[in-house]
Amino acid sequence: MENHESQSVPSVTFKTRQNGEFVDVTTDDIFKDKTVIVFSLPGAFTPTCSSTHLPRYNELASVLKENGVDEIVCMSVNDAFVMDAWKENQEAENITVIPDGNGEFSAGMNMLVDKSDLGFGKRSWRYSMLVKNGVVEKQFIEPDVAGDPFEVSDADTMLNYINPNAEKPRAVSIITRPGCPFCIKAKAMLGDNSMAYEEIVLGGGASLRSVRAMTGLETVPQVFIDGTHIGGSTELETYLNK
Repeated sequence: MENHESQSVPSVTFKTRQNGEFVDVTTDDIFKDKTVIVFSLPGAFTPTCSSTHLPRYNELASVLKENGVDEIVCMSVNDAFVMDAWKENQEAENITVIPDGNGEFSAGMNMLVDKSDLGFGKRSWRYSMLVKNGVVEKQFIEPDVAGDPFEVSDADTMLNYINPNAEKPRAVSIITRPGCPFCIKAKAMLGDNSMAYEEIVLGGGASLRSVRAMTGLETVPQVFIDGTHIGGSTELETYLNK
């Protein structure tokens, strides 16, 4: 692996899919006159990539863009069909996925590695970089050790480089049920306080048993913020007023 800071990205044409057709996208299309974060990983649907790497960039996308980033690109040596299916599966609406199907970009970055022991063939090493108008300003490359290290190419490391004082979004989840007026009230309060949240709807993979297991209660809504159980709409209102 080789650090490419202060160097231009390789000139490559990617075969993407748009509206059911193959569309050529060049590196100029992606990088010219823009500030772009690229994070590259060994493969779509693989464990670390799906559980942490992609989701956290998607979660921090709004903060990164508030701090001058125009686009966040996920790159992998996979074809366009696989990358598009993975993005849909991950619900990563804030990320642009780019298929480096032939590994040309990864090779040009000296990041193409042999994963034949896993049956993967040639794949990208895991790394991230901040690219301004096609020139790499900063690159975070995972250490050259066995396995698939994930220590420095994460979204938080990138955000800390761009702005160490940036305010990260709170981790907020709310358990609701359809038609519940108190749930509607709680979601409105979260929205009024610009707190993005994940909604867990009873009947969609969760039940009152889940609520009891987590809270000891049998009512909804139940709100959790940064690992702390806040409670229902009344408790949430008290919490927000503080």
